[in-house]
Amino acid sequence: TQFIYGNLIDRVFNTYSLMHTYQTVEFVNQKHTEWNGCNHTRMGMMDAIMSLDQLVDESDPDVDFPNSFHAFQTAEGIRQEHPDKEWFQLVGLIHDVGKIMALWDEPQWAVVGDTFPVGCKFQNSIVFRNNTFLKNPDDNNPKYNTEFGIYEPNCGLDNVLMSWGHDEYLYRVMKFNKCLIPEEGLYMIRFHSFYPWHSHGDYMHLCNDKDLKMLPWVKEFNKFDLYTKTTDLPDVNNLKVYYRSLIDKYCPGVLQW
Repeated sequence: TQFIYGNLIDRVFNTYSLMHTYQTVEFVNQKHTEWNGCNHTRMGMMDAIMSLDQLVDESDPDVDFPNSFHAFQTAEGIRQEHPDKEWFQLVGLIHDVGKIMALWDEPQWAVVGDTFPVGCKFQNSIVFRNNTFLKNPDDNNPKYNTEFGIYEPNCGLDNVLMSWGHDEYLYRVMKFNKCLIPEEGLYMIRFHSFYPWHSHGDYMHLCNDKDLKMLPWVKEFNKFDLYTKTTDLPDVNNLKVYYRSLIDKYCPGVLQW
């Protein structure tokens, strides 16, 4: 077990080293151009969720089983505590679906893991902050390495470029396909991996009132994202019927990805 866990930690560190070297303003802008048109494929949401079975997240030291299990676990955890909020349950189910980028040859360091803003100083709350940004050109660029960098105080996270990954991608897919998930749910999707913000209270100098109003929802979501990772695997086939009805309500039919 010690050996396997050691290997996992190495894998996680390696993923973050690559991410923190190559996620720059220029790179993120390039990814927006590449993915925001949602012209890669057409697929229903349930098919997208099940396709995650082919993926093991290389940034996650806790889970060594397929992502679709985590999707159903998260959704069921939310359903227990929030039986009246169908949109919240659905967000639990779909929150990691953006990871399908990894199945289309996007490297994992541009898909998984914790996110952070680019274009301003990399804060100390970013995982492995001290020893993984040394080769990131933005870290030495006076335009980008100050507290505010290219941003205005309290400009709002909507105006901040986040490191590219599955959060931002799925948010863009939701908007592109005009899905009916409320703003609270969209924030959960877009910022659930932004740990420096929702778990460490960093980057408040970039937030506006709307961000602060949404933060408790992102924190509430995070409880289920983190603490439903058990090896007690759900009966996916039975659950699919219920969650298909939610998909049909909020993001129906064939979506563009």
